[in-house]
Amino acid sequence: MKKLVLTGAAGRLGSYLREPLSKLCDELVSSDLFDDIGTLYPGERYQKADLASLDAVSALMEGADMVIHFGAIGDERPFETLLGPNFVGAYNVWEAAYRHKVRRVVYASSIHAVGMHRKQDFIGTDAPHRPDTFYGLAKCFAEDLASLYWDKRGVESVCMRILSAAQVNNPRALGSWLSYDDLIQLVTRAIEAPTTGFTVVYGVSNNDRVPVDNSNASYLGYRPRDNAEQFAAQVLADAPPADPTDPAQMCHGGPFASVPLGESGVATMNIVNDKKEI
Repeated sequence: MKKLVLTGAAGRLGSYLREPLSKLCDELVSSDLFDDIGTLYPGERYQKADLASLDAVSALMEGADMVIHFGAIGDERPFETLLGPNFVGAYNVWEAAYRHKVRRVVYASSIHAVGMHRKQDFIGTDAPHRPDTFYGLAKCFAEDLASLYWDKRGVESVCMRILSAAQVNNPRALGSWLSYDDLIQLVTRAIEAPTTGFTVVYGVSNNDRVPVDNSNASYLGYRPRDNAEQFAAQVLADAPPADPTDPAQMCHGGPFASVPLGESGVATMNIVNDKKEI
């Protein structure tokens, strides 16, 4: 491909995607809100853009083949805080993609779009939306937007409901872990698939305890290789006794399922910031 656009390039997940994406195209345009992101990979350039501005997002899309949309506030916040970057920003990405004839949007959705479903239900990609937070609601909005833009305007989308793309240090992650290598594989498959229409796929590794069913999205060719079971003995030995009345332990959304609306879910988690540095 000639040009790919990556939003959220300064984020932790974006840091692992920049190099592999730069090898899939002649030009990778990485974007975020920072003035710069330091050293660039061969074929990569950086363009600052505010997702809440349609003009700024539209400028990113000119001549692009696809956009990999990871930009957003990545935590629960008051609705008013999320409105610009997460809700309006999603509209701007799909609208700009349509205006510039971008073929496909590869979107970092989240398990939080269905976070209030119980893990025992082993939900598939066709599970109805059941958000756990305003953050999850924004993911529902973007998924529905992606469906609408496919049905009415022919813009393809792959909505990747990422579970836990972070180091495994809690019992929930034994099922929900998405390794960085599997993240890269998933994004690559979403880009290289011949056709996708509107597709939902769970972003999760090949864990023994995986709580979701990806069989309806098997045509993407995503075959995760990593397994969180290697961490199970230590994680379970360090964990307190399980509480079956706690939504954080029983629901797919984990801590997001139990925090009050508008209050941080990430603050209750021990996420290691192992962002990739060049």
